[in-house]
Amino acid sequence: MTRALVTGATGLVGSYIVDRLLADGWGVRALVRDPASATWLGAAGAELARGDLADPDSLRAAMAGCDTVFHCAALIGASGDWASFQHANIDGTRAVVDAASAAGARLVHTSSVAVYGSAARYRSAPTDEDTPLAPLPEHSYYARSKREAEQIVLDAHAMGELWATAIRPPMIYGKRDRQLVPRFARVMRTGFFPLFGGGRSIFSLVHASAVADGAVRAARHDAAGGRAFNLANDFPVTVANMVQLGANGLDRRVRGVSIPTAAARASFSALGALAGLANQKAMAEQLPGTVDTFTRDNPFTSERARCELGWTPTMRPEVGIPEAFAWWREQRA
Repeated sequence: MTRALVTGATGLVGSYIVDRLLADGWGVRALVRDPASATWLGAAGAELARGDLADPDSLRAAMAGCDTVFHCAALIGASGDWASFQHANIDGTRAVVDAASAAGARLVHTSSVAVYGSAARYRSAPTDEDTPLAPLPEHSYYARSKREAEQIVLDAHAMGELWATAIRPPMIYGKRDRQLVPRFARVMRTGFFPLFGGGRSIFSLVHASAVADGAVRAARHDAAGGRAFNLANDFPVTVANMVQLGANGLDRRVRGVSIPTAAARASFSALGALAGLANQKAMAEQLPGTVDTFTRDNPFTSERARCELGWTPTMRPEVGIPEAFAWWREQRA
């Protein structure tokens, strides 16, 4: 039986990869800090292995007998200092590479479209994997750490230390989402949601099942070694669509309030300036770019994954978005 280790198995992407592997008949071992808090993974059929990215011995023990490692564990979000992101995302990835190399296992690394940087992603041509990576602002800690972690993985492949590949998703949603859906839902529970420019832009969004599908396909595709794959276009969803479908899942009426794009930019620039004065430098650098996320169409293309991996997402947003918001509502209840 093919056996895989999944790091970050209790998270959104990791848990969907566990589900997919079990459905495909793989033996699955989930790396967890506290098995008592992950009994639901065990009930689904995964073997729980106590371990931590900061503990090399536990990593080696967890990878024993595994031929593939799906590395999904990461510190995400905009808050935190550089040391925290470095420890979790860079040092943690280096430890996974070392352990996978010693075990002779393949490695599928979950990276992010954040590696492109905001200056590179919006251009005249679609942003693909050959797009040059732009310099990143000093305080873009998450993007910097994900770029460096991905480079560690691809360099290790190039040097023959192991077979490795990377996937680059954008914002991800689905059941068990603790990031995007809760943030939307908390605003939507007020009964209103601001729609910059009317909410007509195509959101940079993908369902977690599509990310899991791409990760498993990459693991099975020999030619994927040493390459990165965008998994950033499953089905087109506008911001307004997201709000309406989310409202269906919350079972409440939410009114979209259109805000002119120019007004939104001015407001977020002012908020960024205030954050800078409060010495919140990471937030100050990121706030102005938030408007692009909500007013410009998804700039990424996933044609490489579709053509080379046969990536074929199946979860329609009309189903997946209400399901994700309903899950959040039920968990709160």
